[in-house]
Amino acid sequence: MQKTIRASRRTFLSLVAAGALLMGSGNLASAGEAQDQLVEKAKFTITDVASKSEMEQFRKLLAVAKGVVVFPQVLKAGFFVGGAGGSGVLLGKDEAGNWSSPAFYTMGQGSIGLQFGAQANELVLVVMTDKALQAIISNQVKLGGDLSAAVGPVGTTLGASTTTNLKVDVFSFAISKGLFIGASVEGSILSSNTDSNESYYGQPTTSQQIVIDRTVSNPQADGLRSALVAAEAE
Repeated sequence: MQKTIRASRRTFLSLVAAGALLMGSGNLASAGEAQDQLVEKAKFTITDVASKSEMEQFRKLLAVAKGVVVFPQVLKAGFFVGGAGGSGVLLGKDEAGNWSSPAFYTMGQGSIGLQFGAQANELVLVVMTDKALQAIISNQVKLGGDLSAAVGPVGTTLGASTTTNLKVDVFSFAISKGLFIGASVEGSILSSNTDSNESYYGQPTTSQQIVIDRTVSNPQADGLRSALVAAEAE
């Protein structure tokens, strides 16, 4: 049984690695091109999620959010060992409502259980508190542990002022094949991807410098920032 579990873990990690390569480029693009494509896909993810009629709450929360983490593809797999993994970008919003350039992140989630199948989902984490944004920037964090996390509300029954009073650090919104799914992210671990940051900005840089200090930028992300502004509910 232990050998089966170890083999299953290796299979899952191989699938996650393969998914990361596919997100970069089908033709094994260079590291810089891979980051460009991830940012471009993040733009389409924001536009896609915001366009759903049931996502009014997402748009309202985004308007008052402190930051957002966008995963254009989250590979979910099960082979006795279930889990999820993906690459994404974190952007912060300042007091004037301006979105930062993207910092690159990875997400990992694992659990033991009899699960089968694989599924690719688009996932957006809406960061609601300054504490949560700073924690994601400063450390590797566990959602549902270091930070509170909840599945984002859908429909039109709640206002943004109501949901922000729920004292939740992070709301998750996910879609699969064009449909909203209530995907829990509890147990997921967010980690900064320093190699991708360096590839995208052409120099060693930290998430703090990108998201808070804003000492570096890349005009290639202008489309993603514009998509976030367009997605915010007025």
